Amino acid sequence: MAPLAGKGAEKVDFVRQIKPILEAYCVSCHSDAKAEENGDYSISTRKAAFSELDGAPVIRPGNAEKSSFYTRTILKPTSKKLMPPVDKGGPLDKDTTDLIRDWIDQGAEWPDGVTLSQVRRIEFDRDVKPLLQKGGPFSSKDKETLRLWIEQGARWPEGFKLGAAGEEKDPETALVEALHKQIVENTKEKAESDMKPYTGTITENVTFEMVPIPGGEFVMGSPDSDPKAKPDEKPQHKVKIEPFWMGKFEVTWNEYELFMYPDQNRLTDTTYQSDLADATAHPTRPYVEMSFGMGKDRMPAISMTQHAANKYCQWLSAKTGHFYRLPTEAEWEYACRAGTTTAYSFGDDPSLLDEYAWFEDNSEFKYQKVGTKKPNPWGLHDMHGNVAEWCLDQYDPNFYIEGKDTVTVNPWNKATRPYPHVVRGGSWNDSAEKLRSAARLGSDPSWKQQDPQLPKSVWYLTDAQFLGFRVVRPLKVPSADEMYKYWNNGVQFDD
Repeated sequence: MAPLAGKGAEKVDFVRQIKPILEAYCVSCHSDAKAEENGDYSISTRKAAFSELDGAPVIRPGNAEKSSFYTRTILKPTSKKLMPPVDKGGPLDKDTTDLIRDWIDQGAEWPDGVTLSQVRRIEFDRDVKPLLQKGGPFSSKDKETLRLWIEQGARWPEGFKLGAAGEEKDPETALVEALHKQIVENTKEKAESDMKPYTGTITENVTFEMVPIPGGEFVMGSPDSDPKAKPDEKPQHKVKIEPFWMGKFEVTWNEYELFMYPDQNRLTDTTYQSDLADATAHPTRPYVEMSFGMGKDRMPAISMTQHAANKYCQWLSAKTGHFYRLPTEAEWEYACRAGTTTAYSFGDDPSLLDEYAWFEDNSEFKYQKVGTKKPNPWGLHDMHGNVAEWCLDQYDPNFYIEGKDTVTVNPWNKATRPYPHVVRGGSWNDSAEKLRSAARLGSDPSWKQQDPQLPKSVWYLTDAQFLGFRVVRPLKVPSADEMYKYWNNGVQFDD
């Protein structure tokens, strides 16, 4: 038997180190099925892998230099005998071929009963590089890609440095950086005293109103004395919020359809055309009429996924030159309360809801035009009812416990999985208690249960006709990296 490669070389684990390489680079051409079909060599099982080819053993345990299983992995890229071929991911890097050599020199142990099956081969430039450049949080699909990459040897191109000067960026990162530059140059307000109400313009005929929300501290959640309070609203805890603007109204169809149908509206959008807005991802065309017969003019847009709402914020930022995003759950409750500590922003008496909100008792079973009920003390309409509103946060019924003994500054429970995300405010279809300032709701896969598409749409929720959103604009402009994370919050293809 040949000596181990290198003095004190570590024992190679077949299942952990060799199997993932063979499944990614070899099984696609050398499976039992392929061998039976064309009489070629198979590595699906130990017995097949240790068979002879052209009258000689392919693997000679203890002697890699006499094993074509190894020697054909170190041939020149121009060789027709190179394994795996160039079009199948070859040649393998030296660390990987050395690992195969060491495994054979150490006896080529292959545990009984272990068989191989083909897995997706991960390519660094195509699959891994974009994930590393954008950073986390990663979706389940992203995590699986990184797991496979690591299992397959974590091949890292020589000379590549993440974020190095001159390194080509993925298109989404480059787009966000261009948007960040535009927004910084366009932002004039530097202090809270500079913040005034303003009207944002999307097109000559479509505008939206923004209300300044002062920074401050408040008590988030419901007190134990509230008989309507749910366990996920406790314990109450102190939160400090930095100043921001918030949409006076929920985003309407007048605004949202400019984002939904860019090609259709580009013909008339002569004043506010934007290459950066056009480059932002847009929804696919819906397969049903998305207002579900409830009307559109000055009506709240509904039934979009959180991903769609996030991308609208990116598109609106590109259109206007200011940074917009969804509110965090803490920002939403702070703005809804508007300095109050009662169950609703107008007090504790739900009999007054008819003056401030559209809900199950007065909505006639549909949403209504925004701004037709009284605003809260900070001038925001429909914070209670009409449509429930997306927030950025992952919904966690126990999240408040983490901040119960301290003052939390700008909390944001960043999403790490597709469901659930936070929804606030209650809707036209809800009872009074679900419209309380502290009431919380988590999104659910059933909200797209009737979607006939496979896979289901990343843009629309067929069964959430109660759900919309409004935008915020923080006084402090975040970094480009932070913008990316806001607009690609959590698992991108979610809800």
